[in-house]
Amino acid sequence: MNGGIRRSNPELREAYSTLHAKAFVATEGRVKRNIDVAIVGAGPAGCTLAALLAQRGIRTVVFDDDKRPDLLVGESLLPTVIGLMRRLGIEERVAAFSTYKPGVGFLSRDGSRLDFFFPQKAIKGMPNYAYNIPRPEFDNLLRARAEELGVVFVKQRAKLEIGSEGREIQLAAESLEAAPEFAGQHPKLLVDSTGRARAFARLLGVGATRGTRNDVAYFAHFEDFEDESARDGQVVITTLKRGWSWRIPLPGRLSVGVVIDKSALKGHGETAEDRLESIIDSEPSLAAAGKNRRRVTQVMTYTNYQLISERGHGPGWVAMGDAYGFVDPMLSPGLFMAMHSADLLDSKVFAQGQGILDQPEKMAKGFDKIFRELRDWHEAWGEMIEYFYDGRMYALHAAGEQLCQKYGERALPRMMERHLTSQITRLLSGVATRSPYGRNLLKFSVKHLVWDVAPPEEYAIRA
Repeated sequence: MNGGIRRSNPELREAYSTLHAKAFVATEGRVKRNIDVAIVGAGPAGCTLAALLAQRGIRTVVFDDDKRPDLLVGESLLPTVIGLMRRLGIEERVAAFSTYKPGVGFLSRDGSRLDFFFPQKAIKGMPNYAYNIPRPEFDNLLRARAEELGVVFVKQRAKLEIGSEGREIQLAAESLEAAPEFAGQHPKLLVDSTGRARAFARLLGVGATRGTRNDVAYFAHFEDFEDESARDGQVVITTLKRGWSWRIPLPGRLSVGVVIDKSALKGHGETAEDRLESIIDSEPSLAAAGKNRRRVTQVMTYTNYQLISERGHGPGWVAMGDAYGFVDPMLSPGLFMAMHSADLLDSKVFAQGQGILDQPEKMAKGFDKIFRELRDWHEAWGEMIEYFYDGRMYALHAAGEQLCQKYGERALPRMMERHLTSQITRLLSGVATRSPYGRNLLKFSVKHLVWDVAPPEEYAIRA
């Protein structure tokens, strides 16, 4: 499987050829299209792409019913998003309502701790910080910035139907009529930014590969809940007796979440509120930190699983963000991947100019390259997350500490440990997550440099 057209799929090739012919006729006949792109869904991925397209002069409409919960997962960013914020001109506005994030700390059941801080010199010019963000404010800012740049928003859910005239999928007439900017003409490209709803894939029957976990996450915001950060703003991930938890510092409060296998929920109550409070009280590290806690929001529930679509685009449409694929939230890859997918579409396809929209086959080849890269991103994040789930990362850390104590700070083992920590930080930060060198070094290290310590199973996240 790949993200785009398979060479063995003549139907898709023929559909793209048909769309190409119609685009050629429209161009030759000088048919004016007021709107080039319609994005379905106004989450971070959709609003980011809309703003980037607007900066290129590509007129865009975004459909969204403006219904979303007060709390959303994905409250912690990675340094690689900062550059995109700067391109959109919003970093100062994000900083005003967010918490500075210098890195992440991991606490194991035995009390040992791994701290990773974002490196200034991981890649030249890359920031050594990120932000923890209140999601409603962040999402609203992205939308406001897109509107400032001239993007049109239609406050309704787009009605979709199987396409005609070479398109696989299209807007129904009532959706076209909802925005006068369409002038009765269908946009040249539809973008699926509907998140886990995967609206296009469901309508077209596009399959997906799903991961093996069966977790559920409960989270809420608290006051007077200790975060145990080594530095202000540091996110803390804790391995629990069953599952794991996050603590994300936000202005004036702490986002606390627990991720647990559904089979381990027995005895923790029937409601989301009961389950979150019960799990916190049953875990010594969380109970101690939260002994004076006061919950200030409702408790949200999310199923935690991994999924990647078998196909990410077709004639007249493309998917992005969670609508294409999503991974475990442990290392904060979700919002990064959503916004990065928008960045890839912009920089690798639409940077060729507005005329690319009249060349469907050329555009499809660009999409193919993007989805190959996105699959590699998902695979790389999956590898990193698995090192923490199965305990190998903690075992490697314990082995490194033992060697350093035995041979001293200036010895070769200590130098190796520092280099490995630097590479792991690059992998975790999104700076070099796909780096073959870093990934192979980590794979070699956990296989050959771990001895005389507890086996990884002792550190693993248990169902």
